[in-house]
Amino acid sequence: MQPLSGILAAVAASCLLLLLALPVGALIGGSGARGLSLLVTDHELRSALLLTIGTATSATFLAAVGGTPLAWLLARKSFRGRALLAALLDLPLVLPHPVAGIALLLVFGRNSAVGQVLLQMGLRIVGSPLGIVCAMLFVSAPLFVSAARESISQVPVRLEYAARTLGDSPWQTWWRVTLPLSARGLLAAGVITWARAVSEFGAIVVLAYNPKVASVLSYERFTSYGLPEALPVAAALALLSLVPLIALRALRSHNTPLT
Repeated sequence: MQPLSGILAAVAASCLLLLLALPVGALIGGSGARGLSLLVTDHELRSALLLTIGTATSATFLAAVGGTPLAWLLARKSFRGRALLAALLDLPLVLPHPVAGIALLLVFGRNSAVGQVLLQMGLRIVGSPLGIVCAMLFVSAPLFVSAARESISQVPVRLEYAARTLGDSPWQTWWRVTLPLSARGLLAAGVITWARAVSEFGAIVVLAYNPKVASVLSYERFTSYGLPEALPVAAALALLSLVPLIALRALRSHNTPLT
């Protein structure tokens, strides 16, 4: 029975691997070169990719600034409502992406109270790069908090206690002990967050169809001109998505267990 179960497991694993690898391989192999060549001649594609990179980077930065304190709180403190807070932070991960966009539209739309206040301040969310950042942040920030919380949890608490007994303030303890020991994990969390932001489509297309990020441009060309015109854009986006994955694997390969 063991050889048979091993064969079945190998077949199942091979089928899954083919399902995951073949579509991406066909996309990049068939249109990757053309997608890269269009970066020189296709101004719209070039602008969409630059917008995607810029907004994803902004969303990742904001996720790190706001998510790191939350991750530390969840990793180091026990308090009433902790489980509820963790569930609320994870909720955007399970929402269908268009639903996430609709929820953001209800809050930041022109007819909402928040949207009107922001408009009076000169900040337009719907149909703007700021709206793209909001959509990316909403769907990707929970990933940063989750990964950062895990990284901070792996820092031995006894080292933080030792720093406090030597006279360090809580901030100094974070800066001198917790941050250096969790830095690689926090960087990996940022890479994951950036990759998720780059790949977002559903929330963005509801909240900020224009200006177009690469995922929206690919969808528009597919619906307007068909598969041949959408393939190079999709391939260029797939190649862009490989960058954070390679960086993440490099980080993990050099990561050593904390003692």
